[in-house]
Amino acid sequence: MGVFAIVVLLLLAAVVGYVIMAYNRLVRLKHNVKAAWSNIDVLLKQRHDELPKLVTTCREYMKFEQETLEKVVKARTQVSNAMQSGDMAELGMAESVLHNTLGRLFALTESYPALQANESFARLQTRITTLENSIADRREYYNDSVNINNIVVEEFPTNIVASKFNFTQAELFEVSEEEIIDVKLEQLFAA
Repeated sequence: MGVFAIVVLLLLAAVVGYVIMAYNRLVRLKHNVKAAWSNIDVLLKQRHDELPKLVTTCREYMKFEQETLEKVVKARTQVSNAMQSGDMAELGMAESVLHNTLGRLFALTESYPALQANESFARLQTRITTLENSIADRREYYNDSVNINNIVVEEFPTNIVASKFNFTQAELFEVSEEEIIDVKLEQLFAA
């Protein structure tokens, strides 16, 4: 066997080794994105289950705020539909609407001292606020996982391996600018 044949075999072995390493890295990143999304999904479902309890508790006290309560229910439905469709852009918009609607509901409850004193309401408000904070934290982790995945899928020469084995970019879970900006309390109390 000549020197040329040995060099060709070594180069071929290096290419095959690189393809295997790149493929395994892409698999690991894909599963990291999937696991990060699963963490968000669990929290969204938990919040989804808590919202009807909150609306029911508020309805007993807030006889004149039915429109706000209906908006919470409608926003909950929009989030649920977006989750089922898997459309991250739609989910981000629905999450923004729900977040803003819950903010308005919690601000309005300040006008109902009896509701504020209700143990069930206080527990639900704390639970939902905790879930909201956890969702925000997990969304950050998910988006970091997506960014790492997307960079590797685009990097040369890994992009060649990614395209050959159908690895694609993942979609970020972004919320609208309205959720990012500071809450204006005077707007929450406006009728």
